[in-house]
Amino acid sequence: MCALLLLTACGGGSGNGFPPIGTPSPGSGSNPAPTVNQGKSGPKALVVEIDGLTHAALRDAMAQNKVPALQSLRVAPAWTGGANGTLSEQRTTDGPGWATLLTGTWAQRHGVRWDTNDQRIDVKLAPSVFALARQNKTTAYKTASVTASALYPLLLSNETGTLDSAIDCAGSDTCVTDRTAQLIDTGYDLLVAQYGAPGAAASSGLKSDAYQRAVADTAAGVGQLLARIAQRTANDPKEDWLVILTTSHGLDTFGGATGLQDNDNKTIFIASNKTLAAQAGVGTAAPADASLLALSAATDIAPTVLRHLGALPAAADYRFNGQALQAATSLRGLSAKTGADKRSIELSWTLAGTTTAPVQVLRDGKLVAMLPAGSTAYVDPIVAESDGVYAYLYTVVAGEASVALSAQIAYVKPVPPEPPVTLAPTLVNGLVNYYPLNALPAVDAKSASTLAPWAADANGGTLVDDSFPAPNKAKALRVDSTVKNASGTAGYRLVQNSDVTTNPAVTAFTIGFWLRTDNTCSQGVSNGGTVIGNKNYTTGGNAGLAIGLFGSCEIRFNVGTGSARADSNGYSLSAGQWAYVAVVIDKAALTMKGYVMDPVRGIQTNSTAITSALVDKLGGLGNGLGLNEDGTGLYYQRETSSPRGAMDFDDFAIWNRSLTNDELTSIFKSGTPLSTLP
Repeated sequence: MCALLLLTACGGGSGNGFPPIGTPSPGSGSNPAPTVNQGKSGPKALVVEIDGLTHAALRDAMAQNKVPALQSLRVAPAWTGGANGTLSEQRTTDGPGWATLLTGTWAQRHGVRWDTNDQRIDVKLAPSVFALARQNKTTAYKTASVTASALYPLLLSNETGTLDSAIDCAGSDTCVTDRTAQLIDTGYDLLVAQYGAPGAAASSGLKSDAYQRAVADTAAGVGQLLARIAQRTANDPKEDWLVILTTSHGLDTFGGATGLQDNDNKTIFIASNKTLAAQAGVGTAAPADASLLALSAATDIAPTVLRHLGALPAAADYRFNGQALQAATSLRGLSAKTGADKRSIELSWTLAGTTTAPVQVLRDGKLVAMLPAGSTAYVDPIVAESDGVYAYLYTVVAGEASVALSAQIAYVKPVPPEPPVTLAPTLVNGLVNYYPLNALPAVDAKSASTLAPWAADANGGTLVDDSFPAPNKAKALRVDSTVKNASGTAGYRLVQNSDVTTNPAVTAFTIGFWLRTDNTCSQGVSNGGTVIGNKNYTTGGNAGLAIGLFGSCEIRFNVGTGSARADSNGYSLSAGQWAYVAVVIDKAALTMKGYVMDPVRGIQTNSTAITSALVDKLGGLGNGLGLNEDGTGLYYQRETSSPRGAMDFDDFAIWNRSLTNDELTSIFKSGTPLSTLP
């Protein structure tokens, strides 16, 4: 009966088939903490996740002494959401954030991408911190989760037998405090407690009285847990508690969780009762730029807890996308990209702190390289039986620090004679405009068009190194839309002497070019960026043709009439790497076929049906084709929430016919400019 009454008061029960513990709640303090500890001595850990508590709000509350119970904690900014435009990217919302907290991995491994009831952690690829803590049978750790949100326990419903108690408090933060305190008193060794009141109050605004009260009340509840721990350590100095306080994601200035990759949503915090050698930025404000990613990450929490419990896996079994923060070495920014030869993976990272130990690189748990101390890069040669997309798990070990990263390569197997693939000689057929883009001003090798800034007083064009290996290494055109004139005009414009979109004698055409975004695909957020377009791209329904860059480094192909549209979406780019992009429009067959050929994601193509009405409007505004702009030269001026930035173009070509799959594939696989053809 006591257990039933307690469950009713808290509004919850236990999950994973474990019964709730039935001793009275310490809640109001009427039952004093025991003077002799239940349970065993040794390392113990409490992780507290507070939905909606931002790093800035916590710092502000501590500065004003509104959360006295938390004043002793060491608070530092951190980040979540994975790396934008890479395989690790995930939404900055509750479900993915919680899964990362529990597994120390990003969505590519834990598999949680949304906040819906159907989401489950992939426990085979990403076992929880509870499962890993219990792998060592000799420690016999007792584990528990106490949550206010009903979504949280659902994430682990595919993992059984790893929790001694799983308590759903059905939205009651008071229940979270009471039941967690009870579990601390009972001698549990690993507890995760989740509060929700600040997240609910954030909808009133981060400066509202409701939000401030929720933060203060939650801090007071956490203070009760810290007091319980202090009592236990006073009773038994051999108990060694690690306490970590965090949140699952940041909020925008209005208190909303948009899921985007901007700094507000990516910024979280990690607060601890211990000094953690690899945790930078303690006591400082969060960076407002990409330097945020040089700090600790949400993926660091699980390995930090497991190291404290003596349960951190060895390097061969290490799967975490973060490191244990107790390490004297800080290993950050581990990234992977496909080598220019399409047969290697280039790894890079940064090191700080103690860097005297050799650096180890493991692929799928096997040591592939032992590098000198202080090394920050390694090129891993890949050998595979055939062309295809291959995935690997890399682990880099530097001293006490280990970080794992999933990587992919669209492998191109070498075949003699070299090079493995050559340009199709038929690519010269029907080539009506061609810009090698090796010099400025840009010149059409076919003398049939012009390419210049939309406005002479807004020339954002510069030359950068292209992607072609020797002996064809040359330059490419960077078009920077941050360079604008007083009216906001930016970008470049290509004007054909005979426009293939409107010429009735041209029954099909192809536009193809090499494209490189910045390292984060920053122009893909909000309403996206215009890669090329001859229309007003404020809406895809407007008349004309456009290729756009959107969130998560997605490319979209679009045509419109002014009242109707056709789209082909879902093509992925790798941020900061050269990819070949092409659109093939067959006016007679009424098809639009998009191509995105990416060094990591491989060859992506799809065909979409179009109508005669769409064909009639392919010419758009008739002003020419904008590069990093639309057919007005004013896209970013109108769409102010879409960031201006730089896009790199190379080997820009237009044909008055449909190119075949084999012809386009030869451009991508050969990595050779069209200028090498006779």
